[in-house]
Amino acid sequence: MTVTEDIEQTAENTTVELGIEFCGEWFHPTPGRSFSIGRDADLVIDTNPYLHRRLLEIESAQDLWWLSNTGRSISVALATADGAYQAMLGPGTRVPLVFPELIVMFTAGAFTYELTIRNDAARFTGRDAAGDGDDTDGGTTIGAVPLTVSQRQLLIALCEPILRGGMMGSSQIPTSAAAAQRLGWPLTTFNRKLDNVCDKFDREGVQGLRGGAGKLATNRRARLVEHAILSRLVTAADLPLLDEATNIAR
Repeated sequence: MTVTEDIEQTAENTTVELGIEFCGEWFHPTPGRSFSIGRDADLVIDTNPYLHRRLLEIESAQDLWWLSNTGRSISVALATADGAYQAMLGPGTRVPLVFPELIVMFTAGAFTYELTIRNDAARFTGRDAAGDGDDTDGGTTIGAVPLTVSQRQLLIALCEPILRGGMMGSSQIPTSAAAAQRLGWPLTTFNRKLDNVCDKFDREGVQGLRGGAGKLATNRRARLVEHAILSRLVTAADLPLLDEATNIAR
């Protein structure tokens, strides 16, 4: 084998082993051909009209796999399986897929979707949380944020559909009224505590939680759920705390 052939073979090997898991089904993009994800794409997520026809695109270039957000208005949350690394992929941006496993979450309308990307040729196995922060792909490591019991219960109530049944591709986010009823709280109490939780994480650098023009309440709850799940702030083991809140309210 010539030197040129050896280089070409090495480059090919770095981009072959990529798998995308959605609802228990695996998809394998082909090097040299873009692979789209959305409502009308190579990987059809859902017929949800709020979902872009093509939200994400995966392609190989420069000996790497790249994930691009080709949508117009939906931001995509990314995290490693341990929740230590997180990033927001906004419309028109892309990141290299350098981790062995990356969890991808995004919200369209009232539904949140999750898929997993596994890269057997990944070049990194983790991220140093004490690093200098000079990331070029928008990645962040959020430190532990102290929460009161009621703030934790609020997060669990919003994440309950995911925590009880797993994502299985998609999950509907509870409305504020539904979550408040689940907790046995007045809606005004729930909204006040939601504001406090969002302000707390916003100060810690979590994106998408600040209110204002064009920031719908649904989007803010969805971003909070994404962050709580991806960073493992709440897990299925926390569900009894939600039942405790309901019993107290009674």
